[in-house]
Parts: sequence; C-alpha cells; structure tokens
Amino acid sequence: MEWAPGPEVLALAPGATDIGPVARTVAAGRVVVLSGAGISTESGIPDYRGETGSLRTHTPMTYGDFTGSEAARQRYWARSHLGWRTIARAAPNDGHRAVAALQARGYLGGLITQNVDGLHQAAGARDVIELHGNLDQVICLGCGTTSAREVLDRRLRAANQAFTAEATRINPDGDVELPEDVVRTFTVVSCTVCGGVLKPDVVFFGENVPKARVERCYRLIDDANAVLVLGSSLTVMSGFRFVRHAAKAGTPVLIVNQGLTRGDPYATYRVDLPLGQALTDLLEEASGPSHA
Repeated sequence: MEWAPGPEVLALAPGATDIGPVARTVAAGRVVVLSGAGISTESGIPDYRGETGSLRTHTPMTYGDFTGSEAARQRYWARSHLGWRTIARAAPNDGHRAVAALQARGYLGGLITQNVDGLHQAAGARDVIELHGNLDQVICLGCGTTSAREVLDRRLRAANQAFTAEATRINPDGDVELPEDVVRTFTVVSCTVCGGVLKPDVVFFGENVPKARVERCYRLIDDANAVLVLGSSLTVMSGFRFVRHAAKAGTPVLIVNQGLTRGDPYATYRVDLPLGQALTDLLEEASGPSHA
C-alpha cells in the first residue's frame, strides 16, 4: 500500500522524544542518511535556521554576486579567510562519530550530507556524498583547476601579512562578519595556472548541484529501506527533494532535528532532540542484544 502523509503525522512530529522507533528501523539496515548543518552545531559551527541560526543575522554569498562583482569576491574571501581557520580546527562530535559507527556496522546504505565542513569524513565515515561540496577544495572558474584550500590559505596569508582582523562568529558556509572598511584592506589572489577567479569548490546559494551528484543521490534513495534526516530543516530544495521522492515511493522517512522541518508532512516518525545524545542512544539501541 502506498503511504501518504496525513494529519496524524503532523500531530506526532513536533514532540516525539523516543529514539526507539528510529533505532529499530536503522537496525533493519540499508538506511540512507541525509545530514544538515544541525549535526555540526555541537562542533562549534552554527546552523542556518535553528534558534541561533546564522540566517537571522547573515546573508550567505550567492553565486551571482560572487561571479558578477569583484567587490563581492573581496568581501567573501576576506571573511572566508578568517572563517576557514575555525572550520579547519573543528572536530567531529558525538553525532558524527555515531553516524560513522552505524556505517561501519553495516546499517547504512549511503550517507549524503548538505554540509561543507568535512566532519563526517573526519569521524571515519566513508563514501560520503557531499551534496554542496567541501570547503577544503578550491576551483578556478577560468580553467577548472582544483587545488587544496590549505595551499590557498598559505597564499592569502602571504599576501595579507598586515591583515589583523579576528573571527568572532563563524557561519556554516565558512565565513564571518567583517566591517566593510576592514574588507577593503584584503588582497585577493588569482589562479596560479591562468590568473582566473578562484572560488571554493562548494555550491553557493543560487547555484545548481552537479547533475551527476544529484542522480547518484536519487539512486541511493531508490535502493533504501528508509531515509534518516539528521539536523536539517530541509528548507532548501537540494535536500528536500530527496525526502519528497522517498515519501512518494512509499519509503519511510525518519527525521531527527531540533525544531520543525519542511519535511515533517512526509515523515513517518520525527524526533526532536539534540543530535549528539540522540544518535549515541540510537547507535546503542540499534546495536543492542535484541538486534545482534
């Protein structure tokens, strides 16, 4: 029988705190995880839309602004240069480690993340599909050459030895807030191969996720016994479409997130708990004697 979201799901979704039903589904295996910024908040990287979400005070760089304005690129790289240091120092938290352990024990059929911080891999996860790319890579918009962010960081440090600004609040896209007069003192560097414009190899707002990457995600969703959303409001279509696709096919959608999400009407079960403890408990219950 094809499942369709109903009012009983909406009534359940806001307040569930029992991770048991999620653990039992995960224990059955072939679950695809879709994670968002909420899983990294306990690593010191705020999300976009939670209670302390950065979209309340911060407008992310758009692809159109970045490609169309030299001043916008200067502003981005000045802010991102400081933010990168915080991202690079961030360590995986209990949530990341629990997801990696679930994968290592064979419960997951795939792992898709909307995050660009690399913390799933740092926790030991493998074959992670980074839907929006990763801040640790840089691409030239002129010749397509990719390089490590660490290399660019050294070049920017050398070109901005007198730049003494310090980061305060870090944003999920890896930049910080800086006054315009400080931004204007920052020197941007170009591609060493062709002199072209350098951009972090991530998907900016207003930019499309590469088609092949999207299709790979759909294949994972189609082969899944269930989809488990972790720490995402699902506001952005790039992640939400997979939830909607799964629900339309009758595949159970489970959501663990603090706060309501765009995917709630499609969820078979939803838990409102902090991710670190919830996923630690989920791992313990899924791996318990009754599931051995």
